[in-house]
Amino acid sequence: MQRTALLIPLIVACALFMENMDSTVIATSLPAIARDIGENPLALKLALTSYLVSLAVFIPISGWVADRYGSRSVFAAAIIVFVGGSLLCAASTSLTAFVISRFIQGIGGAMMVPVGRLVLMRAVPKHDYVAALNYLTIPALLGPVTGPALGGAITLYLHWRFIFLINVPIGALGLYLVLRHIPNIRETDIPALDISGFALSGIGLSVLMLGFSALGGHLLPLPVAAACIIGGLGCVGLYVRHARRTAHPVLDLRLLELPTFFNGVVAGSVFRAGLGATPFLLPLLFQLGFGLNPLQSGLLTCMTAIGAMFIKTLTVRILRRYGFRRILSANGVAASAIVAAFGLFSRSTPHLVIAAVLLLSGCLRSLQFTALNAITFADIAREKMSQAASFSSMAQRLSQSAGIAAGAYFLQLSSVAHGHATIEASDFWPAFLAIGLISAIAPFVHVRLAPQAGVEVSGHGVRAR
Repeated sequence: MQRTALLIPLIVACALFMENMDSTVIATSLPAIARDIGENPLALKLALTSYLVSLAVFIPISGWVADRYGSRSVFAAAIIVFVGGSLLCAASTSLTAFVISRFIQGIGGAMMVPVGRLVLMRAVPKHDYVAALNYLTIPALLGPVTGPALGGAITLYLHWRFIFLINVPIGALGLYLVLRHIPNIRETDIPALDISGFALSGIGLSVLMLGFSALGGHLLPLPVAAACIIGGLGCVGLYVRHARRTAHPVLDLRLLELPTFFNGVVAGSVFRAGLGATPFLLPLLFQLGFGLNPLQSGLLTCMTAIGAMFIKTLTVRILRRYGFRRILSANGVAASAIVAAFGLFSRSTPHLVIAAVLLLSGCLRSLQFTALNAITFADIAREKMSQAASFSSMAQRLSQSAGIAAGAYFLQLSSVAHGHATIEASDFWPAFLAIGLISAIAPFVHVRLAPQAGVEVSGHGVRAR
């Protein structure tokens, strides 16, 4: 890769580092935050899902905004909004304030991450996509590696509010690099913004996920949550009808006609929905179930990210040898199975064994995520790249939000079925089994891919350049 093509992934990785650091830090600190604001730990799922719902609302227009106002300008503004939301989180004293602050953070993240990925995809040739994604992801994974332990240490020895202040110096560095090195690329001929589609998709997805996340009686009564789900589904249905009749919809559903894009987005979302619950469930298991302190919990959970970083060095060669279809189907089954196996952890399980299992899980899921991200854009034309990037990013965050809500709901159902007044270790295995089974659906879709699907990206069966 040329120097410019290498520099841009590293700059974009600065933004990903900030976002990933934030999400992993808060996951480790959820029990402490819940105690401090007087809430049930399961209610803190709203702090995670509100951020992801905000992404789902605003990501669909991120590509259009970047095309209209320039990728550098939008990227820089997004970093500022994200850091501002972090400061509001640090000042929150109630669940409502915390959820709103996380929503504001999500507005910044909605523009920051997909626009950064768009900058990358436009600057790098297709045959360098996988390598560029690795350059992008390895620095960004430093957030998940250091985040759990750092968040645990700050929560244990200082106060959880300080974890949100980490984003200030990181954001300042990212803003400087963006303004100095990222070109302000604009498209000269872009259609008008699909305002009706944005309203239908934004309202539909946000209300749907609000209702889904509120199941269990947290924040909203059950009848209101059910009404939100029904109303959200109705708006989404109206958007599907609208998109078919609009020349330039905010989310172009016609992209799903490409088998590679369909597998990367739709089947990939099912896989992420299952695995997306683990960053929420594992810290609760270790702290509420096993009685570990936040630092001990963080040191264990960061093993997943260490495994992810390790496998990144081998991803290009693995995909080149086996291709997308074999990796996505076989590796997807293995990654789902090991998540279900988390339910076998107990207080007596040696920490070394838990760390080894999480390390292996990180390797498998990282290989799957890299393959999904790469195949998503394998057959996308340049003029469709911004819409594809927005669509893909929206689907990823929405599936993560659904996974967290599902994991919390399964955990609550298990606790009620066991007759426990508070969450106990024995309540977790049904939740891990359920989310593992959800993820395991995706590989049976991937197996229908053509053997040479995405070959231009993977290099499978093609001599090295």
